[in-house]
Amino acid sequence: MRIPDTLSLLTHGYDAGARIWRRVPDGARSAPMRLLGRRALLVRGPEGVDAFYDDARIARRGAMPAVVREPLFGHGSVHGLDGDAHRHRKAAFTAVAYDDAEVDRLRPLLEAEWRAEQAAWLAGGGRSVYDAGVGAYGRAVLRWAGTPGTAAARTRWAARLAQIVDGFGAPYSPAYLRAVQNRVRSDRHARRLVDAVRAGELQPDSRTALAVWALHRDERGVLLPARTAGVELQNCVRPMIAVARFAAFAAKALHDHPDARRDIAREVAERGVRTDGPRAVAFAQEVRRTAPFVPMLPGRVMRDTTVDGRTVAEGGRLVLDILGTDLDGASWERPDDFDAERFLGVDAYEALPAFVPHGGADVATGHRCPGEKLAIAGLSVAVAALSDPRLEIPGEGLGVNRRRLPTRPASGGRVRRCPFH
Repeated sequence: MRIPDTLSLLTHGYDAGARIWRRVPDGARSAPMRLLGRRALLVRGPEGVDAFYDDARIARRGAMPAVVREPLFGHGSVHGLDGDAHRHRKAAFTAVAYDDAEVDRLRPLLEAEWRAEQAAWLAGGGRSVYDAGVGAYGRAVLRWAGTPGTAAARTRWAARLAQIVDGFGAPYSPAYLRAVQNRVRSDRHARRLVDAVRAGELQPDSRTALAVWALHRDERGVLLPARTAGVELQNCVRPMIAVARFAAFAAKALHDHPDARRDIAREVAERGVRTDGPRAVAFAQEVRRTAPFVPMLPGRVMRDTTVDGRTVAEGGRLVLDILGTDLDGASWERPDDFDAERFLGVDAYEALPAFVPHGGADVATGHRCPGEKLAIAGLSVAVAALSDPRLEIPGEGLGVNRRRLPTRPASGGRVRRCPFH
């Protein structure tokens, strides 16, 4: 007896997609499924990406169940908008997070935070890479976003936002209830910051996310409700904090690929900084391609849509297999092998049709995450720091529970001072 596909996502996690693909011939670009009782089509590869991000056929509004969408993205967020409303609000995200100058503004903050985490490990500290990443990314991105507070206060808020990501995908667990509670607390805090800016009590730099969202007006020229503005402020910073999961996977990959780790260590020694090293960036990109994070994304079909000879009717769902596309055998040579060399010299990663760890299509007009550049910068700094030969990444605790959404190595990636240095 076949397990319903919605239940299969809960019980099989990241392997649910592979089970669905068994229903169709090898190499198929689409496979029939049912999602929340509705007919749906699972798609992958460039063909699936093109269909999924066609705004004339696929809408986001109402596609994702509220039980998942609300804790993660927040009520009224850009993720549920389409058409002119989406494009207008997305432009603000692009200006804040995608502009190269804003990425450059974040880099030294990331460098400083990971330098401090590296020093803590060398001094005998025992925090996992995941926990270190939540703190480092959180302090850096919240300072970059213009939020006030001490480093300790920023660390606490980052921990709440990280827990939202940890719990939103498990509505059957206590972690989900904590995620809902943290969403309420975070929304309240962000709304207060927005109100303080509007009242003149806070005056952040006009480039920062706090200033932009506190003063943002919708496509009709109406000031966003303070709660919605606070939600979008969090949507500017939370994705950076979520990169801590990729950092934990990077620790596992560095343990499994010591030659690559030595090459990155030499690169850091030669360059003298942890940012923008070509080998560290390439390694980060391969981590993003291979690490299980977002398994699938649903879209609502506004008119009959056909992919690879299979049609899903209006009112159904088109579901993009994110992981299945990043590991697509028809798009990648040796897709299941971890090989950072494949990304060396590849600057135009957005043009790779089957590379969608942060979504696909155009950043400005589509639904690709505008924080992708920030994520790459943050992850490559972590890769560079973790490649220090004075640090050791033990093999224990690096197993991954593929049924848990979202997942990470069990230990979060332990690090300790190497006894031979």
